[in-house]
Amino acid sequence: MKFGIFFEMSTPRPFTSAVESAVFHNALEQARLADELGFDWVWAVEHHFLEEYSHCSAPEVVLAAVAAQTERIRIGHGAVVCVPEMNHPIRVAERCATLDILSRGRLEVGTARSSTWTELGGFSVDPDETKKTWDEFVHVLPKLWADGHASHQGHSFSMPERNVLPKPVQKPHPPLWVTVTSPGTELDAAERGLGCLGVAAAGYAEQERRTKDYFRRIESCNPVSSVVTKEVTTLNFLYCHEDPVTAAKVGMGMVGTFGLANSHLLWTREAYPTRAYQSLGNLAPKPDRTKTGGPGDAYGIPEGICVGDPDIIVAALKRWESLGLTGINFLLNGLEVVPQDQVLASMRLFAREVMPHFKAR
Repeated sequence: MKFGIFFEMSTPRPFTSAVESAVFHNALEQARLADELGFDWVWAVEHHFLEEYSHCSAPEVVLAAVAAQTERIRIGHGAVVCVPEMNHPIRVAERCATLDILSRGRLEVGTARSSTWTELGGFSVDPDETKKTWDEFVHVLPKLWADGHASHQGHSFSMPERNVLPKPVQKPHPPLWVTVTSPGTELDAAERGLGCLGVAAAGYAEQERRTKDYFRRIESCNPVSSVVTKEVTTLNFLYCHEDPVTAAKVGMGMVGTFGLANSHLLWTREAYPTRAYQSLGNLAPKPDRTKTGGPGDAYGIPEGICVGDPDIIVAALKRWESLGLTGINFLLNGLEVVPQDQVLASMRLFAREVMPHFKAR
């Protein structure tokens, strides 16, 4: 079981330079501590125009800073939006290779097609095209990273024979993932030999179904390259405190605040009905507590959420592990509602009291 931290750069109003600066520099401090404590990944999203929810529109810049300030932790570009109106595939290949060099071969590359109409409409993107362009990106990126020249004649872009430079440190290229928001995308990941990077909440039963389907499908995949990233992760929240009552009060305040920001997003299916977006990304399956009680239920914590004392969190993680997950990435804060010193204390307690239950294996 691997553990990572996940940055949305959610930012409270007013959007002053001091407030935005604090969000980014707090994240860098969290990344440095995660590196020291033995976390496996630090991921940064790519979002545009999403006021409060995410101000992380230039994740490659954030991750370059993380790479320069850390030694061991993997650098997760989670995820590059694979539509040419936002990111040209040649530029994606160049930026990712540079990040891999700067991190000395620690890069993980997530891919996505964006879920909100705020973002897609802002770049005048046709939502019916995003799945096609994403598929083209994940097939062409390994070719652009390969040694020597490459050319491409495709649906969303074409290029004559050129040598795309620089080349990544990892050979043949960094691991590739796809973000999973709505059911079914895990199968798209498995069919192409990509890692399944869960970025939306799902209950135990739903996550178990998705995980089993992913591992079943990847056994007969047609991979986009010689590298198959056979991993399933999910997104969670983390607030660890010795007192479960305090943990629930502080942690669920953070969860609720971030959830409120999420509920304000304009999802593509709401504004642009299309078969390319089958479900609303912000509607997670409701947990059925008559069948699966969560270890934190006594404190009003939904099943599987990693908010509580170390024992509560260990129990939740063991349940997630039993479903076949290979890793969990944690949101540590939401709109800065948890003071930075408490965020860092939560990380230290988690590393000291929880991680040894899983890392020792």
